[in-house]
Amino acid sequence: MTATVVWSERLLGYDLGDHPLDPVRVDLTMRLARDLGLLDRPSVEVVAPEPATEAELLRVHRQDYLDAVRAAPDDPFFRGYGLNTPDNPVFDGMHEASALVCGATLAAARAVWSGRARRAVNVAGGLHHAMPARAAGFCVYDDPAVAIADLLAGGAERIAYIDIDVHHGDGVQEIFYDDPRVLTVSLHESPLTLFPGTGFAEETGGPKAEGSAVNVPLPPATGDAGWLRAFHAVVPAVVRAFRPQLIVLQAGADSHRLDPLANLRLTVDGQRAAQLAVRDLADELCAGRLVATGGGGYALVEVVPRTWTHLLAMVTGEPLDPATPLPASWREYAAARLPGRAVPTTLTDGGDVAFTPWQPDGTDPLDRAIMAARRAVYPLHGLDPHDPRD
Repeated sequence: MTATVVWSERLLGYDLGDHPLDPVRVDLTMRLARDLGLLDRPSVEVVAPEPATEAELLRVHRQDYLDAVRAAPDDPFFRGYGLNTPDNPVFDGMHEASALVCGATLAAARAVWSGRARRAVNVAGGLHHAMPARAAGFCVYDDPAVAIADLLAGGAERIAYIDIDVHHGDGVQEIFYDDPRVLTVSLHESPLTLFPGTGFAEETGGPKAEGSAVNVPLPPATGDAGWLRAFHAVVPAVVRAFRPQLIVLQAGADSHRLDPLANLRLTVDGQRAAQLAVRDLADELCAGRLVATGGGGYALVEVVPRTWTHLLAMVTGEPLDPATPLPASWREYAAARLPGRAVPTTLTDGGDVAFTPWQPDGTDPLDRAIMAARRAVYPLHGLDPHDPRD
């Protein structure tokens, strides 16, 4: 089994100052993966990306928006299209850097769809908030959507997109809301308490694609056990009913209890368990075909490098033992890159990933959220929302 890791240091080639989306998180991830030997596994092919072309971007984004992204860095007073805001500041080479991230996710998707790789990953990707003509939530171009649109153009008929970022995957959902070929599944903190304010259970797809959007909004403070109960209560049955040919995973790390921008309480161990659950679905339903990206995650040293190193291990072969100590070389590098931050010593938080399976008589806020999601979407797939076997 060949696994493709799409990577080049050119993916770090942008500067957002003190903005939360600091490329140091990707740098530290890839350095940790390298120091642990993941990129030297015999099954791994490391591929350098090329920027997405204008034609590839136009499968998702509007021409006037591409023109605005190119023009905005040269105009300090630029306004419109969601650009030049605190969330989405302009920067030199913005179009080129954003197109390269899209090109990296395109390369991963094409490697899997062509059969060259069973799994592939671009940890710099997962920018799921960008809309066809608007930047949002730190995202300029929507690389998962661009890759999915490319797969559809290449003949794919059923793609499942599973988003485990703490924020709703609103851009990808919006872009494919009326397309029955794409199932978008998002588990996220409740839109009542967190950006972008969408992702209610009742959002189930447009008139031409009812049931193609699945949303599981979780109460703030949900931890590993609750998150995993919700995932297993909703996601596997719907994805099985959809019968995807390929799964795209957006593996944002901002559901962690240390993330400064959100309110869920997962550990690295819980995030690892979530990644493996998605891999298991790919193995069961679509011959293992899985394309993974990064996403959100703003605990730059404490969390993101460990979570995405687990992601890289999962994609490229056997998962890493959570008790694996972090190499001294990496800990020294991390301390030098971000002085004063707490540098972890192992790949685990010591989290407990056991959970109680969902039952329909639950009355706490989490179980009510699970039932709301099941009631909204299960009947559209011929499933019984009240039967825990579905």
